[in-house]
Amino acid sequence: MLVSDVMNAGDAPGAYDVRRAVEAVWRIEAGRIIAGLARITGDIGTAEELAQDALVIALEQWPVSGVPANPGAWLTLTAKHRAIDRMRRGARYAEKLAEVGRDLETRQESAEAELDDALDDHIGDDLLRLLFTACHPVLPGEARVALTLRLLGGLTTGEIARAFLVPEPTVGQRISRAKRTLAERRVAIELPVPGELSGRLASVLEVIYLIFNEGYSATAGADWTRPDLCREATRLGRVLAGLMPDQAEVHGLVALMEIQASRVAARIGPGGRPVLLADQDRAKWDRLLIRRGLAALARAEEIGTLGPYGLQAAIAACHARAPAYQDTDWERMAALYVLLAHVAPSPVVELNRAVAVGMAHGPERGLQIVDGLAEEGALRGYPPLPAVRGDLLARLGRAAEAREEFERAAALTRNERERGVFLERAAALGG
Repeated sequence: MLVSDVMNAGDAPGAYDVRRAVEAVWRIEAGRIIAGLARITGDIGTAEELAQDALVIALEQWPVSGVPANPGAWLTLTAKHRAIDRMRRGARYAEKLAEVGRDLETRQESAEAELDDALDDHIGDDLLRLLFTACHPVLPGEARVALTLRLLGGLTTGEIARAFLVPEPTVGQRISRAKRTLAERRVAIELPVPGELSGRLASVLEVIYLIFNEGYSATAGADWTRPDLCREATRLGRVLAGLMPDQAEVHGLVALMEIQASRVAARIGPGGRPVLLADQDRAKWDRLLIRRGLAALARAEEIGTLGPYGLQAAIAACHARAPAYQDTDWERMAALYVLLAHVAPSPVVELNRAVAVGMAHGPERGLQIVDGLAEEGALRGYPPLPAVRGDLLARLGRAAEAREEFERAAALTRNERERGVFLERAAALGG
């Protein structure tokens, strides 16, 4: 049961303010509470159910008694009591009693102490366990994203559905199937062993960056960006960096998201119209986020060799450090893309390298790379490919060809704002 299921616009006066307070506390505390409960129950679905029981009790009691002075502690304590009640009643609890040969009272005290320990003393470890479990490779990518936002972001199914422009039942099914898969595959809620850490961490970082990317450049719909998703992904990245301070790629991802997020406000013009990088007012860039991003990048470099996210952060830093678009160090950026293509080869990386090469060494050189990608066909149906080609052709004075490329890009994209940008570029090149 969710906040929206319990309270609505027809509730008593003041109920809306209480609901907003509950929602805010839930968003902050949900991951910690569920993580602690999951360590005891061994099941994510049960842990979330217990945590949401506490949420429902808050929605019932707070409008009458008022919001407590420490609402997070109130939710935690209530969830703990629900878990203890469940353990008292469950057959599994009775079986454990028989196994250890203890009397009910002694075992009850032990269970309560263990639960206190889980909820209070191992927050960092529990959050890590929950994050690694929600992003487990046995789950498909879309399910990992939805489950992570639900468990650690405290988002409702409806909020996730609206963020990714999919029907709410679809998201609900993804989350339910993910929980069922984890239970059926008996995936333990634990940290990966050292030999598996690198691969499992890559899955976690991928999920966080997928969430951020969808917020930064929405793949579909009427909005160019969805800042809430950017903020949630960046928050998860910061939490992960605090829990794994010696992992260079974690800091690299945080640096990348901080620097990119610094430009979000400048990417939107009047009426929600997209503003491309070359045309952005850099005075609107968030200098605090840039400083934090550059500091995270420096931390990643201190720890070790930059990986894919760290290299992308270094590329983003080239923009962040340039006072104007024309002052960007395009040669350094092109060189960084060569390194990125070596450690994480992909057609998208090559397309981005073509942009940097085209700026550093002329549009002809960039067009050679793009034409090679077009012949390979790996990016067929990818709107940025014809858009980049159109830009390079326009700079070469080949207006008719450029116009066709922008029109092709407009036909391919599912984002309405992006389509408008491509059509404007095409119209600017004449009939």
